[in-house]
Amino acid sequence: MGHLSLAFIGSPPEAGLASLEKPEARARAMVNDHFDFVWRLLRRLGVPAADVDDAAQQVFIVGTRRLGDIPPGSERTFLYGTALRLASTLRRNSRRRDRFLSSVQAEPQASARTPHEELERRQALDVLDALLHTLEDEQREVFVLCEIEELTAPQVAAIVGIPVGTVASRLRRARQCFANELKRVKTQGTEQP
Repeated sequence: MGHLSLAFIGSPPEAGLASLEKPEARARAMVNDHFDFVWRLLRRLGVPAADVDDAAQQVFIVGTRRLGDIPPGSERTFLYGTALRLASTLRRNSRRRDRFLSSVQAEPQASARTPHEELERRQALDVLDALLHTLEDEQREVFVLCEIEELTAPQVAAIVGIPVGTVASRLRRARQCFANELKRVKTQGTEQP
């Protein structure tokens, strides 16, 4: 993952720097506190690896521009909604162009891994991405938030804006679809000569 520049915040108004200190500090805190979450979320919601850094920056540009509209403590919810809409747009555009990437690197490389371990890790991430892609969008977002981001059902319900029961229902269906697809992939892998 790359680092996000706060250069997009803009230059201070003529009223003086003192009036921007608090919003700039809040914007910085929002990026520092939530960048990894937004990056992983975008990646797991189907944004191609080559586009994730730019997409994350777009999410934070929107967040910074709308900072005055975001109640303190609700930044994560706002960023989630923005990331969800952006991911949907990018997926739709990608489908329209029939653009597929042949190699995906979802996480930065760790230097402590052997080449074999790194290959296995990349293959596992490719399988995970492929399995997530088989889920319906509504199931995928709940599955990613609960299973990968480890949020609770009430947290997901608040972020997505749906009842807790709907979260549980979507998660149950997503887990079943994911398990079935994983079983199919494993079966295919053992049948090859």
